[in-house]
Amino acid sequence: MPITIAPAGITGLLLAGGRGARMGGADKGLLQLHGESLARHALRRLRPQVGELLISANRNLADYASLGARVLPDEASQAFSGPLAGMAAGLRTCATPWLLCVPCDGPWLPLDLARRLGEAALEGGRDAAIAVAGGRRQPVYALLRRELLGSLLDFLRGEDRRVEAWLRTVGFAEASFDDPQSFDNINLPEQLEALRAPR
Repeated sequence: MPITIAPAGITGLLLAGGRGARMGGADKGLLQLHGESLARHALRRLRPQVGELLISANRNLADYASLGARVLPDEASQAFSGPLAGMAAGLRTCATPWLLCVPCDGPWLPLDLARRLGEAALEGGRDAAIAVAGGRRQPVYALLRRELLGSLLDFLRGEDRRVEAWLRTVGFAEASFDDPQSFDNINLPEQLEALRAPR
């Protein structure tokens, strides 16, 4: 049987700290889909897979706190620096060996994301694992060992803010998923408007 990581050993982190530039500056995690925020949709699927939940956010902190998770703003020097700043806040705070990161605008994330990323990381002997679907890497859907914090802070002292660029410096495993639509992100107003029934 594959080696797995128990949910209690994983902290979930919802990344909601961006500027929402492609959404006209809207706070994407709080945009409504079928009567609920995108953040709530994502958390509903993430919650059963992890122990504690954290949310990386830089505005509307009370609204995010009302979703039942501890809210972490970016460090002042890294505010709105992209997902890596949120990941750093999560790694700094989490009390479990692993941190599972997901974006706030991905409301259909797989219900077996944590298990499969954990299996990939352990089988590959890596401190990080990311999802791959339809031949495309999804580096923001990442499982990270807590000890990677030092490496990430060193990387953030440079100018590159690409998640995959940092992950390449530490090495990562990949877990393949059959349904690319599970990783669809709502980045544009027209995407949100075009959605029909929930999955």
